[in-house]
Amino acid sequence: MRLFFPTRPPGSRRFWTVLLALLVVGCAAGSETSWKRHAPLPAPRTELAAAVVGSSIVAVGGFAPTGANTARTDAYSIVEDRWRRLPDLPVAIDHAAATSAGGRAYVIGGYGADRRPLRAAYVLERGRWRALARPPEARAAAAAAIANGILYVVGGVDERRGLARVALALDLRSGRWSRVPGPSPREHLAAAASNGRVYALGGRRAGYDTNVALVETLAPGARQWTRLPALPHARGGTGAAVVSGRLLAVGGEEPEGTIASVYAYRPSERRWRRLADLPTPRHGLGVVAHRGRVYAVGGGPEPGLTTSGAVESLAIP
Repeated sequence: MRLFFPTRPPGSRRFWTVLLALLVVGCAAGSETSWKRHAPLPAPRTELAAAVVGSSIVAVGGFAPTGANTARTDAYSIVEDRWRRLPDLPVAIDHAAATSAGGRAYVIGGYGADRRPLRAAYVLERGRWRALARPPEARAAAAAAIANGILYVVGGVDERRGLARVALALDLRSGRWSRVPGPSPREHLAAAASNGRVYALGGRRAGYDTNVALVETLAPGARQWTRLPALPHARGGTGAAVVSGRLLAVGGEEPEGTIASVYAYRPSERRWRRLADLPTPRHGLGVVAHRGRVYAVGGGPEPGLTTSGAVESLAIP
């Protein structure tokens, strides 16, 4: 039997136009759901701090493969896909909190070389580190975010090496610190800010077998944190960022290993949605946002003291 296929069936031009459009959309959607690899961190480390300054990601401190903490600071040019060395932080740190605003990167607390929480804060401006007024209390394994000109340091461990029950707030205009209500006490948590709100995600109460899925927010002018829908997967040693209006939770560790799952929360929907898994699951990593992408920098590929130089990013439509 002979089969006949017309060379120009009715409506063929419209059919192929629509099909081509669907293929283009499908390819674009596929690219948005895939992580991209970038130039690796020159000195692999974990429990580092990271922040965005202009079009660069600043990576500070952390544990080196030797197990010693470091004052090393590197900057990654997002446009050029390359790293350059910056002046070292005045002190060697790990488990510090970092955030940025107005072209400045801020690093607060962390553990010093003597393994005690630090009562110190620094700002990187014009390529140089400058000490800020000392915070009211020491902090380590905390998280930081800036909202409405206030830098918040939430969670973590205090001088007594207990879980901190108050948050610290630095007015960036006056340079003065104060104590403010904190979220539920925990360490190794993540923080981010959006639309004047501060968010505290995940964390743990002791070892990595005590991870929590808590998500809390502090609204502008509020004196009490409000609970939001919990993370679908509890995690400590995690990072967070706000990208395209979504709050993202990236990485972490648990007894089973490092955590690959990545979740996004849209406040208007009050629900979490799973995104593409992190190609190199890590804890103690730096997580930052820049122009519609989330970046995961460094961290430990296995629970405990392991290091990585991996830098990966995901576009968030």
